[in-house]
Amino acid sequence: MFSRLKQGLLRTKDALVNKVAHVIKKAVTIDDEFFETLEETLLLSDVGMTTAVAIVNRIRELYRAEKPTDRDALVDLMRRAISELLEQGGPAADHPFQPGLNVVMITGVNGSGKTTSIGKLAANYKARGKNVMLAACDTFRAAAVDQLEIWAGRAGVPIIRQKEGTDPSAVMFDAVQSARAKNIDILFADTAGRLHTQVNLMEELKKIRRVAVEKAGVESFRSWLVLDSTIGQNSLSQMKLFNEAIKIDGLVITKLDGTARGGIVLSIVNEWKIPIMYVGVGEQMDDLMPFSAAEFSAALLGDSLNGHIVEKNLPPDSDR
Repeated sequence: MFSRLKQGLLRTKDALVNKVAHVIKKAVTIDDEFFETLEETLLLSDVGMTTAVAIVNRIRELYRAEKPTDRDALVDLMRRAISELLEQGGPAADHPFQPGLNVVMITGVNGSGKTTSIGKLAANYKARGKNVMLAACDTFRAAAVDQLEIWAGRAGVPIIRQKEGTDPSAVMFDAVQSARAKNIDILFADTAGRLHTQVNLMEELKKIRRVAVEKAGVESFRSWLVLDSTIGQNSLSQMKLFNEAIKIDGLVITKLDGTARGGIVLSIVNEWKIPIMYVGVGEQMDDLMPFSAAEFSAALLGDSLNGHIVEKNLPPDSDR
């Protein structure tokens, strides 16, 4: 699994780590100018201003406290700073659901990989011995329901669907009743994903949640947002709008294997402190994997600075 994560992050690693390697390799001295250059490098790698500043400030703190004497140690400080930042999001993705029925409403714009992710999540949790069911609450597009049914078949789990145009909250209510009758552990509900700037979509999501919690009496209800990593910093605006409408409890980041803009993961966690539950690094069923802050930072930065050979000794630091 770790090797697949490393493979999936190759483009981001090339865009981010190679540039960082160049900064460290060419440094004449470790001073304010060096840290400013490092900050600019992170910024140009789609990390974002706020997050780039946070990472560099933490590296600066660690550097002054530990006074490393070689470049590999400086790279390790960066790895630790990134890992610490990623861990701010919360617990690991494989934390257990509570006993009884757990409902997870999956949200996100069309094209983010939402429905595909639901199918992979269903297969993942079924493999762990959970009873899983899907609810086709995106009733505005017949294709969405059909696609979800295909994924339900692949994962070998039941699905609750109704005809096109049915009230999505009604589908949710029926799915909850069916899930309880069948002793389902996890109910994943697909939702519409039209443009996130449309007020009607957000109101519909609020209604689905309200029906599940208030009318169907669901005690364990979560909202996970699927974000397409290839859109970079635009993910932050999607996060803001969805979170304002419905409280987002977790994130699923898709298409990391197809982009050099994976640095957006750092910005999302740093600015929102919401757990990343899963990351997608391929098309196969098992290419949606539980997120680990330590593994992500290790896969991204590695142990050898992406193969670059750097001098061991650091130049003298005027601040030490």
